[in-house]
Amino acid sequence: MLMKLNQYPAAISQAAQSVNELESQIAAVQLLINRIEGNADNVAAFESDLKNDNQRRARRFEMLQVNLEYQQAINTLMRLTADRANAGARLEYLRNQFSVAKLETRLAIARQLTGSESLELVGV
Repeated sequence: MLMKLNQYPAAISQAAQSVNELESQIAAVQLLINRIEGNADNVAAFESDLKNDNQRRARRFEMLQVNLEYQQAINTLMRLTADRANAGARLEYLRNQFSVAKLETRLAIARQLTGSESLELVGV
């Protein structure tokens, strides 16, 4: 779908807002993941039957694997990251389309000017 030159700024702005919204959602999900991981670290750190760091890491991993909220957050993060990449690509595409449209408009103006100057040179 080709847009008019004056439609691009609004479309670019909307695409940038979409990217920003996705980044905000990613940050929120990342905070949730960090909170869940922190809770798992806290639990593993104070379990007296765990004798070393390897056992604590294994326990942390086990707790995270069975935590449904954590798994959902990881899945959401992956989806949002993919959506963010697609939104970023869309934004760049619109910016590039806008640049091309501006160049094509300049070329058309230059051709019109060149054509009228050529006519003036031959006396028409």
